[in-house]
Amino acid sequence: MINSETINIERTCIIVNFGLGSKLLHAAKSHGIPGGTILLGKGTVNNRILEFLGLSDIRKEIVFMVADRNTIYQALEKLNKEFKFEKPNHGIAFTTSIRSLIGTRIGRIDSLIEERGVDIPMYHAITVIVDKGKAEYVIEAATEAGSKGGTIINARGSGIHETSKLFSMEIEPEKEMVIILSEVENTDAIVSSIREHLKLDESGKGILFIQDVNKTYGLYK
Repeated sequence: MINSETINIERTCIIVNFGLGSKLLHAAKSHGIPGGTILLGKGTVNNRILEFLGLSDIRKEIVFMVADRNTIYQALEKLNKEFKFEKPNHGIAFTTSIRSLIGTRIGRIDSLIEERGVDIPMYHAITVIVDKGKAEYVIEAATEAGSKGGTIINARGSGIHETSKLFSMEIEPEKEMVIILSEVENTDAIVSSIREHLKLDESGKGILFIQDVNKTYGLYK
């Protein structure tokens, strides 16, 4: 049996500049988080000058960690002070709820009881998985609908296995994953634009799913 007092598990995603992932993960472990996965990606910047200079794509590291909610929230408070997510371009952190978890030191959890009460999320995490080379079109479609950008993960090399474990689905080497944080009121428009431009209703064109975001750091209006 699972102790109902320990089943509130959350996944944290922290997106930082290239080179900071290992440092952040080490700090998180010192704050009680048992471990995590680091993936390489690139962030998009909507800036005409940077585009002209060919510098609009910024290398990022995406750190995924899983722990009980209290540990995650306490660790994030400390990580925010250390890495200063509140400052522009210092990082973005957000958490989402986990419904099933297998294969970590936290233990196996097949059914989670949500105790979110009447909390209403302010943000959604939109994840889109498409064929390699299509991620930029996802960003373009989302931007047309009001998105401020996203993070692209090229799922290839040694990161494939970690990614498939994390999302409980097979992501082949020729796939790309896009993570977009959206204010709740903008989600429908962004999803509709991506769905239309990428023709996601057609078989094999891609997968899109949406998660409620429970806690955020480093997001700006």
